[in-house]
Amino acid sequence: MRIDFVTLFPDMFAPVMDASMMLRAREKGLLSWSCVNPRDFSEDKHRKVDDRPFGGGPGMVMMPEPLAKAVESVRKEGAKVVFLSPQGAVFDDEKASRLAREEHLVLVCGHYEGVDERVLGLFDEELSIGDYVLTGGELPAMVVADAVVRKIPGVFKKEDAAASESFASGALDFPQYTRPRVWRGREVPEILFSGDHEKISAWRKKAASAATKSKRPDLMSRA
Repeated sequence: MRIDFVTLFPDMFAPVMDASMMLRAREKGLLSWSCVNPRDFSEDKHRKVDDRPFGGGPGMVMMPEPLAKAVESVRKEGAKVVFLSPQGAVFDDEKASRLAREEHLVLVCGHYEGVDERVLGLFDEELSIGDYVLTGGELPAMVVADAVVRKIPGVFKKEDAAASESFASGALDFPQYTRPRVWRGREVPEILFSGDHEKISAWRKKAASAATKSKRPDLMSRA
């Protein structure tokens, strides 16, 4: 997969995209990424990309032409262009799985008070990572990239690793334990030492359901 980020702040991406799982995916030849800056397409001598909104109001709005040219510079045939915006559909595990099947993603990061409405026609999809507002779309773009890349076949050592995580089945993941067996008076459930994989599997399913009911009851209809 190739991911191109359209962003005014390209320096934000390397610490995330060149580390941990992202680095592993790139070293395996499963991921390549780059950033393109709309400022490079501005005709203003100061590389200005924003202006005051018509009709008045606070803040600045990204102008359409520099943003459009930046998107068009990396958009190849078959690419999926996604705009990160608080007004988009809420991003979830199903959307991450769907985007992981794409060969080329262009993730567009808004900024300021938003973008000129006329440029929205360039985007295939508009996504939000939640009902709150951030300074820009860079952090949401990295969240989407992380959730998507971990679902690319071959990124994990075990192909079923991502499928067993929270939300993949509609429920939260089951509780996990490691050494020591007793920590501050709290013991690991005895069933996990039984060696009976069928019983362990049944316990984990029940524990996952209990965790979902306790922490995220809104998900119970999907579990």
